[in-house]
Amino acid sequence: MRFIDSHCHLDFSEFDEDRARCIANARSLGVTHLVVPGISLAQSNNLLTFTKQYPSTYISAGLHPYFLEQHQEQHIDELGDLIAANHDSFVAVGECGLDRSIGELEKQRSLFEAQIALANEFELPLIVHHRQSHDLIAASFKRCPPKFGGVIHAFSGSSQVGETYIKAGFKLGVGGTITYARAQKTQQALQHVGIEHLLLETDAPSMPLCGYQGQRNTTERIPNVFLALAALLQRQDYEALSEQLYLNCLAFLRK
Repeated sequence: MRFIDSHCHLDFSEFDEDRARCIANARSLGVTHLVVPGISLAQSNNLLTFTKQYPSTYISAGLHPYFLEQHQEQHIDELGDLIAANHDSFVAVGECGLDRSIGELEKQRSLFEAQIALANEFELPLIVHHRQSHDLIAASFKRCPPKFGGVIHAFSGSSQVGETYIKAGFKLGVGGTITYARAQKTQQALQHVGIEHLLLETDAPSMPLCGYQGQRNTTERIPNVFLALAALLQRQDYEALSEQLYLNCLAFLRK
């Protein structure tokens, strides 16, 4: 079986001491590639060096709402310049999105919709972060419709919400959330979604799986996420299922 971790932050300092080992261990488990999102202008720029050092990584460029205080108005134009100058290096725009837990929603909205516009301009998919914000994202999509789809990172929500994203051309990121009993709504939603619309992810070092709370999450746990999804979908044809998920990610990445 082969896998792609469609969302992890292996460039974060949590991996400074053993990054190469983590990537090698993941590869030994069938994880051939990793997608590392951008979170700020400076970090998106740094990812250009990172992906040369670790060729199994794909990178994107974006302004994450968690780091709102770092983002300046001119960063959108500079992000566009960065993508234009390195278009072959970036596979997506993001991680971008809307998060009600942070505040300054108007600034978030402006940055998010500007990044949708960049994705449309450069014909790239989006990596979308959400937290208590499906309604806000829907409103932004109505004002500034994304033309090239993308992925809803760490999807959680109802079947109806999931189908709305799929109709807009998005795939749904499936991570450690599904391993928790409390995630019944999301589990039920994924059971009603076609497998062709799903991607595997870890969000390492965040989003630990059930049983690993308080520990650093790593991309080595992609097979654990896969087995949890297979059990949820009552699928025992592991080879066929893993291959479909792999091809889904290649389609998202246009590889």
